[in-house]
Amino acid sequence: MKKILFRKILLDCLKFFLLTILGVSTIVWVFQAVNYLDIMVEDGRNYLVYFNYTILIFPKIISKIYPFALFLSFYYVLSKYEKNNELLIFWNHGISQLQIINFFLKASFALMIIQILLLTFLVPKTQDMARSILRNSNINFYDNFLKPKKFNDVIKNVTMYTEKKKSDGSLENIYIKKFSNVNEFEILLARTGVIKNKNNKQVLTLFNGQNIKSKNNNIDSFTFSEFDFNLSGLQSNTTTYKKTQENSSISLISCFRNLNSDDKKNNQILKIENCSIQNLSGISQELYKRMIIPLYIPTLVLAVLILIIISRGNLNYLKLKSLIFLLGIFIIVFSEMSLRFIVEDLNINLKIILIPIMTLIIFYSILRYILNFYLKKVDLK
Repeated sequence: MKKILFRKILLDCLKFFLLTILGVSTIVWVFQAVNYLDIMVEDGRNYLVYFNYTILIFPKIISKIYPFALFLSFYYVLSKYEKNNELLIFWNHGISQLQIINFFLKASFALMIIQILLLTFLVPKTQDMARSILRNSNINFYDNFLKPKKFNDVIKNVTMYTEKKKSDGSLENIYIKKFSNVNEFEILLARTGVIKNKNNKQVLTLFNGQNIKSKNNNIDSFTFSEFDFNLSGLQSNTTTYKKTQENSSISLISCFRNLNSDDKKNNQILKIENCSIQNLSGISQELYKRMIIPLYIPTLVLAVLILIIISRGNLNYLKLKSLIFLLGIFIIVFSEMSLRFIVEDLNINLKIILIPIMTLIIFYSILRYILNFYLKKVDLK
């Protein structure tokens, strides 16, 4: 019977947790997806790139919502059990409050491991895949980002300007400046222009204009009645290099060990992007975010379990319940803010890493002390 009761309360918490995390994550994802429309509209990406990119950001959103959804679910279910006097069933079957605390503590370790796996493997992988989609995609819809009376610099090393854009897609008074390198650029001026497909390539056909080229401070120019500016193969200014957060955890650990070793190898041999002594703090913070911040989850669950200690008949029940909610929010916020304390100094970082472990031990000890205090008080009566 005890196993059935434990299974029932845990399943209720997990069901509400799954509903909460999927519901909230979906809402956040929809808002994010709307914001990422710029990838398609401003950068001229196609719909498939937009769809794949937005799908791949979903695991990251889940990882962000995870602690709050977990806390809210356990808080709601335990409050409901107390309100409906369902916890009395546990007491009547000889289940003590300490047994429930120990049971949920074990469950919290399992949930903590899931979050670590999510942050350590799935999120970096999907983030890298999303970046790869942008890295390997081409600009397809040039009509989308060419806005009149605005300098458009979405394309790498190219600035484009048009005074007017007609309903048929044709452009008037066009200015294009393209840099080949620091000392070499090309300027195109044209009265009109239109984007066409020629030989399966997109080109901007310019009419009645001038081409000005500068190379090593030598300027050449010529006029033209018609000129094709090739748009195929041009790259977007969107960041395409691999960021620290997109590197695999194994790569970051290898980089971290290398940068902190006495006989440092050549980082280029490791072939890890952003693996440099200048980025050591960023690498430390990323590893901390993935592997240490989830360690606050057991403490978060213990904070919720205070609800089973206080009785609904207590005059200050509502105040204590509100304080427990605020305590949980504080733990979530503090765990995220602790990331800012991670620096290059390994000794300081080790002290910060110990905080969630020490907090868990202290919290558990306090809960046991409170339970023993109440038991002694009952025995005296």
